[in-house]
Amino acid sequence: MSDLPPAEAGASAGASAGASAGASAAALDDGASDPELASAQDLFSSLFSTRRPKDASAGVSSGIKSVLKGTVAGAVSLVAQPIAGAQEDGVKGFFAGLGSGIVSAVALPATGIAVGMYQVGRGITNTLDAAKAQAEGKLWDQERREWVAYSLEEEARDLAKLEEALEEEGGAPPSHKRGGQAVKDPAYYVLLGVEPGAAPGQIKKAYYRKARECHPDRRPGDETAAAKFQELGAAYQTLSSEASRRAYDRDGPAEPGAQGDAEAQIDPLVFFAVMFGSHLVEPYVGELWIASVADSAFKDGMGGEDATPEGLAGRAAGGDERSKREAALKQRRREVNIARNLLARAGKYVGGEEAARAFRDGCVEEAEKIGAGSFGAPFLASIGFALEIEAEEFLGFQTSFLGLDGHAARAKKRVNSVSENLTIAGAGLKALNTGRKVQKDFAELEQQQQQQQQQLKTVVERDSNSSDASAPPAEKPPPAEKRERTETEEAAAQKLMGDKLEESLPVILNLAWAINTRDISKTLKSVCKKLFCDADVGKEERIKRAEAVQILGEAFGAVGKKLGGAAAIKSVQSDDIKQRAEVAVMSTMAKAQGQEMEAGDAEEMIREAKKMKAEQEEMDRIKKAAEAEAGKGA
Repeated sequence: MSDLPPAEAGASAGASAGASAGASAAALDDGASDPELASAQDLFSSLFSTRRPKDASAGVSSGIKSVLKGTVAGAVSLVAQPIAGAQEDGVKGFFAGLGSGIVSAVALPATGIAVGMYQVGRGITNTLDAAKAQAEGKLWDQERREWVAYSLEEEARDLAKLEEALEEEGGAPPSHKRGGQAVKDPAYYVLLGVEPGAAPGQIKKAYYRKARECHPDRRPGDETAAAKFQELGAAYQTLSSEASRRAYDRDGPAEPGAQGDAEAQIDPLVFFAVMFGSHLVEPYVGELWIASVADSAFKDGMGGEDATPEGLAGRAAGGDERSKREAALKQRRREVNIARNLLARAGKYVGGEEAARAFRDGCVEEAEKIGAGSFGAPFLASIGFALEIEAEEFLGFQTSFLGLDGHAARAKKRVNSVSENLTIAGAGLKALNTGRKVQKDFAELEQQQQQQQQQLKTVVERDSNSSDASAPPAEKPPPAEKRERTETEEAAAQKLMGDKLEESLPVILNLAWAINTRDISKTLKSVCKKLFCDADVGKEERIKRAEAVQILGEAFGAVGKKLGGAAAIKSVQSDDIKQRAEVAVMSTMAKAQGQEMEAGDAEEMIREAKKMKAEQEEMDRIKKAAEAEAGKGA
């Protein structure tokens, strides 16, 4: 008799059924062997997960996935095995494969159902443990599949160690080598003061430090400062892109003129911070995910063989194993920093030094300041809802009868999550359709330009070769006149192309903002768990933290709603987006040149740009009115 408990015995039976069925399907004619049984077990492991579910909800979710995977795998096997058999052994192979497929089509769904029932049972059993662990303030560890006593400060210390280890792992190999290959000329690394094996982040930090030190504005008496600064920019531009860095390591510096100016460097982190005006809300959102992904793509190189859709998608997903670890650590660091910022913001209220009313008034005042900036309303709406709903859920489970308020908040949060996903999908489809339309318009304009150029070429050749002085003027226009008219038409076409791009900017912005909203919600969900489940403090203090977060969220949400909320993003005009993009580019170029910029400098530049544009439009209006009056007088 088995010593396993009923649930474990069920899992073992399910696994055995799947393995036996898979083995039988693979060996109808020859009988099952150990390698075939091992293969069947591998198939079972790849299809079905028997990892411990957190609670009943997780168990049901895991069970449904098992049933679906088993059903789909069985259907695929029913179709694929006869085809594979026919390719190997003709008609005989087809029928052998059909038999195997039928067995798999029955066995795999049955196994999926068995595993699903097992997971549901485990989830129900674990629900009581989950409730007890949550009441104790514990967090569920996804990797270890168990409840743990979480410590915010302990995670901060662990992160510092992990980041240090990852940096050392990416440190310089001996003898000027990187990735096992010798670097032909380490001059650029020496110039930046880093080793050939330095991580991209180290290179960026070294460049910004060196750029500040040797900027010509800071060294007015040094005649060589400009040349040194230009060389430093060339070194950074080369080493900051993975593609050009590989080429440099292999071949040394490129020929003069092959490298662009340092001013051409765009730092996505700076660009998106300016583009979305996120410096005021940085304590609550950290570094936006969309900026991190763009930074990784730029860092790894956007040209050459890496500039394929697969390559870009791979980089967006995290790239290689090291990149994935870096991205995961970066997100964890982001969450810990936000949690600490929230603790500092709520410190006086949690410590009893500030009354609820005074704390709320301070939150409202801060929200109004944020709301006065660009994108303030949608930021406030997103941050406010996320903080309020997370606090409401935690407090509901801690203080309401049977946790009913907590369940209600959780249901509201799930509805919002579905809404966010649908918004992203809708914005993505709209952006895709707009992109295709713009691409089609560009193709048509390009075709028209080519036709015009061909007509011009034909006319010029005819004029230069023709000796018929009696030809009518309409058929024989002067080449210069014809050329001037064609250039005017080309300029008009270029303007039209620019206008088409500008028209698409709001659509692109809506998609980017939908992604930002989802990113903020997911990040603040993890942040609040860290705050509310911190084992370093008692239950009463954790409840006070949740109350403070709820007050902050309510204040942000109320002010954001008054200013238009998330819908305010739709009122942003193409001209405004274009101005922000221009200022964002200027800001990142200024930083690349070693210039320090205060957080509010970019917003001031944007306000000045809007003011200048309004003044120019007024001058144009007055000029046109004057010309119209002059025309009437004539």
